[in-house]
Amino acid sequence: MRSSLTSANRAGWAFALPGIVLILAFIITPFFLGVGFSLTNQRLISPNATRFVGLENYREMLNIAVVDLQAKTDSAGKTVTDADGQAEFPRLRSITRNPDTPQYHGMQEWFRWVSGDTAHVVIASDVVFWKALLNTCIFVLMVAPIQAAIALGLALLINQKLRGITIFRTIYFMPVVVSIVVVSLLWRFIYSGQNGLLNNMLSFLSFGHFQPVDWLGNPHTALGAIITMSIWQAVGFHMVIWLSGLQTIPPTLYEAAAIEGSSKWQTFRYVTWPALRHTAVLVLIVITMQAFAIFAQIDVMTKGGPLDSTQTLVFQAVQRGYGMQNIAGGSAISVILFLIVLVISMIQRWLTRER
Repeated sequence: MRSSLTSANRAGWAFALPGIVLILAFIITPFFLGVGFSLTNQRLISPNATRFVGLENYREMLNIAVVDLQAKTDSAGKTVTDADGQAEFPRLRSITRNPDTPQYHGMQEWFRWVSGDTAHVVIASDVVFWKALLNTCIFVLMVAPIQAAIALGLALLINQKLRGITIFRTIYFMPVVVSIVVVSLLWRFIYSGQNGLLNNMLSFLSFGHFQPVDWLGNPHTALGAIITMSIWQAVGFHMVIWLSGLQTIPPTLYEAAAIEGSSKWQTFRYVTWPALRHTAVLVLIVITMQAFAIFAQIDVMTKGGPLDSTQTLVFQAVQRGYGMQNIAGGSAISVILFLIVLVISMIQRWLTRER
């Protein structure tokens, strides 16, 4: 028995060895190298020797503050206003270049809001990083629930024993098998502000009253346009996961619910949804991780623009690492993204645990 187990273990390790080597080479080793690079000033090509800088890269990216600017007043103590009647405030450089406030040196304005005679200004050492972090969070918060809900709805629709239902399953799943680069190129034409399909359709439906919009060239619509495209592209994949979960529910449960006279909503609420608990956890975690890793759509459709309105963490990590040759900065963003995804996945797992 012992020799048989030993032989089986050797065969198992032999089969697993290629996978283990690949995981070590392309996942585990790069991860620890990234952590190490994030603590240095490593650049892709530089005549200077690499130097250990500790947490300086993280401090530079995460440094953020809120400063208050009081409105200007004249000699009589009245608030000075501009031609539009709005209160005038001193320039931000009076703080960021003031030797009395060295902690704000080099920081730039992200955004501000005015309350009475005070302007509250959010400043950061790395405004682009914070924009990328905010855009990524918005993308995840929008995509995760909407995509999961639509995928569940489609799965419920195609989980019927009807003639030709396979055709609908194929149609819904078709965008998943198309390369995301190809999909992004197609949607870039759809969103075109000149003769894009979306503008033409909206103009036709509104009898010419709709004014064409440059969906990807407008900072207010670019991120929303990419969110919409991303939800459509991957919804079929998660539909299949939901469908597999639906088909594991014993039919006897539905028969018992029908005998009890439950409505369709009660059947879904008390039979279908509890049976899909583990599937829901899987779908939410997968969507969340995929959403945090958004890159191809941004790279193909907007390059992070306009005005950094579609910057994301992964796009910034790649752009800094290879575009700017700042390996240390790109590695630091990757480590921060890893920690965010890890924490959110653990929270999701805790919230959806069995009680």
